[in-house]
Amino acid sequence: MIKQNITLSLPKSLLKKAKVLAATNEKSLSELVRESLEEKVRVSTGYKKARERQLKVLQKGFDLGTHGRIAVKREDIHAR
Repeated sequence: MIKQNITLSLPKSLLKKAKVLAATNEKSLSELVRESLEEKVRVSTGYKKARERQLKVLQKGFDLGTHGRIAVKREDIHAR
C-alpha cells in the first residue's frame, strides 16, 4: 500500500486526548486515525451496497401469488 502524508488541523484538546487514546492502545496516532477512517469508509460503502441491493429487490417486486389479479375489493377489506 502506497502511503501519503497529510496535514490535519485539530483542536489541541482533541489532539491531546487522541494521543492518550493511541498510547493506551499501544498504537501510533497515525494508526489510530487510519483505523478510524477505514471504519468510516467501510460503514459508508456497506450502507451504499445494501441500499442498492434492496432497491433492486423493490424494483423487481414480490410474487404474492395473485398473478396480477386481486380477488378482494378494497371496500370489503376496509369494511366497518
